[in-house]
Amino acid sequence: MAGLTPSQEIDRQIKELGSDWRGKLLARLRKLILSASSDLSEDWKWGTAVFVAKGNVVAAGIFKDHVKLNFFKGASLKDPKKLFNAGLEAKGSRGIDLTENSKIDKAALKELIREAVALNSAKKK
Repeated sequence: MAGLTPSQEIDRQIKELGSDWRGKLLARLRKLILSASSDLSEDWKWGTAVFVAKGNVVAAGIFKDHVKLNFFKGASLKDPKKLFNAGLEAKGSRGIDLTENSKIDKAALKELIREAVALNSAKKK
């Protein structure tokens, strides 16, 4: 769909998922991610929601049986709460796969997002 803003694309994706748990989870994650840092804004790349601050920070991908948060520079982040559970062998990125019944440590996730935003800011000076 041409002409939609990134935020409208994300709204559309959530709406298309309807009452599906993945849409509800994406809506909750979107709110949490954006509340983590005022530097973050929404983008729409590769058919998915991407949150950016001086570069890509985290993408939220919808899959058949999970929602994936992919941190572009996750390998460079401290993860004391061990949130990363996917893509652990990747060179730079790290992922968090969330299923319908996943419990989300909101404080730890916000901290991880803030750290990722700070990393992007530090690299761009």
